Amino acid sequence: MTLSTSPDAVWLNVSPSFERFDHKLLGGLARHVEVTHWAYRQTPEEPSSLDIAVTLLHDYLKGHNRPVHLLGHGTGGLVGLLYARQNPHRVKSLTLLAVGVNPMLDWQAHYYAQLERLPCSRRQVLTQMVYSLFGHQARPLVPGWVNLLEQDLLHSVSPHSLLKRASLCPSSMAVPLLVCGGEDDFVVDPTQIQGWQPWLKAGDRIALCPGRHFFHAFYPQQVASQILSFWGTTESVLRLPQGLKTIP
Repeated sequence: MTLSTSPDAVWLNVSPSFERFDHKLLGGLARHVEVTHWAYRQTPEEPSSLDIAVTLLHDYLKGHNRPVHLLGHGTGGLVGLLYARQNPHRVKSLTLLAVGVNPMLDWQAHYYAQLERLPCSRRQVLTQMVYSLFGHQARPLVPGWVNLLEQDLLHSVSPHSLLKRASLCPSSMAVPLLVCGGEDDFVVDPTQIQGWQPWLKAGDRIALCPGRHFFHAFYPQQVASQILSFWGTTESVLRLPQGLKTIP
């Protein structure tokens, strides 16, 4: 079945614990274009599989009557990248936030590497990850952030585990590409973002924004401006304020 109307853009989220960090950016984008939120939720009993997420995304997008802008942060962006490689004709552009030239590098890869290397408990390593991801935190707030990371370990489709760290070779994209990173991100540092440079074609962009790994949550206006400017070079889609729709 083909949908009679399609959104301008689809935000991809495969990390339910981190969904709260997306709201301000999506609200800013939704004032200019129609943005749909697509989410994949994995249960602890299911094997972690990026392939399943990509297949379900295809099941959703093949019902649209035109290509859409795909965008996502971290592993959500990785799913968009894998999909755009397989189905470039369905993707108007791809925007990656905190996705480096090694696209599978995420906070969990760093966590498992530290857990393996350091003589510390799981909880101690997660506490250190909180400070690395979010900066200095008041002590009473730290357990809440640790619990958030624990939930992501359970429910996201990160390709990493204590026994395996995955990688993916970079390549040029057939669709217009914008890569954004945080200037103080220790997970996907500016070197990882700039590493995309040899793979860019005419019209592709790299942008470094203030902030750490979740820079889009703390500097949503700056990130939205980069994205809207980029979209304006692919096709004029800006119009009167629209809404943000959610696809379960």
